[in-house]
Amino acid sequence: MPQHKSAEKRVTTNMRDQKRNTTVKSELKTHLKKVYQTPEDKELIRATVSKLDRAVRKGVIAKAVANRRKSRIAKMVNRTKKVS
Repeated sequence: MPQHKSAEKRVTTNMRDQKRNTTVKSELKTHLKKVYQTPEDKELIRATVSKLDRAVRKGVIAKAVANRRKSRIAKMVNRTKKVS
């Protein structure tokens, strides 16, 4: 249990941030799954990259993680273009 007023505030802000982070990560996972299923959908790819960048700005995921995921998406899209 928190003993100080500032510690009580940290508990509430941590819970708020945790809820936001969970929501953002869940949305990201959903978008990434959709992109991997339909790599031809350019609008979905653009939205997913935007969500990744937004998650980095909010501090939900690290910049390197977002860059790695964007790179994998780009690599997958380029492979599907060659095969088609």
